[in-house]
Amino acid sequence: MRSAPELKGGQVDIKAVIAAERRLLADLFDGLRDSEWNAPSLCEQWTVREVVAHMSTGFRHSLPATLGELVKARGNLHRMTDHVARRDAAAHSAAELSAFLRDNAHHSWTPPVGGLTAALGHDVVHGLDVTVALGLDRRVPEASLRILLDDVRPRGLRFFGVDLTGVRLCAEDMAWSYGAGDAVYGTAQDLLLLAFGRRLPSGRLRGAAAARFTGHHGPRPLPGTSPGR
Repeated sequence: MRSAPELKGGQVDIKAVIAAERRLLADLFDGLRDSEWNAPSLCEQWTVREVVAHMSTGFRHSLPATLGELVKARGNLHRMTDHVARRDAAAHSAAELSAFLRDNAHHSWTPPVGGLTAALGHDVVHGLDVTVALGLDRRVPEASLRILLDDVRPRGLRFFGVDLTGVRLCAEDMAWSYGAGDAVYGTAQDLLLLAFGRRLPSGRLRGAAAARFTGHHGPRPLPGTSPGR
């Protein structure tokens, strides 16, 4: 696997990692069938099309326009996000939705908190919302996973409603673990989804406490936040 792009001094160039992730996802979305675009995602009540539309919202809408939508939603961020995703998904073709990601690979948008790490998390986790729900064997590059898993913090877990009391998350495909207690084993990217408040399809995790985190979709988390913020 290729190493992450680096700046002088060995520091990872997260902007390059983000750009690469957006291009990879755009290529993947270009290959989806119509039935897959309209299939459910891991985001509760959102189809794949609506998730992909949401992923480029920050590129396509100015801050004043976004604030205007928030006012119309009476300050409810979930309501505003849901309305915009559904509206934009209906207004654009699948090819256009994919192109928004590719054409904005180097866009400087970041969520309100979390900076570039949160922007990467937004892309990676929503990409997994699509690929895991569709049963696609897409592997997120290790460089992206390491940045995000190393940013997992108690504050972010609480924000997403993730209770790891008595649980230690243990990645099976890279050297990473988090927490203390009964081991829950899974791929690094599945454990990342867990840290973002998703519930995984049955059979994707192993361990005595695995059932706590599998079986059905959890609530849609607030968009654009990283697990460490």
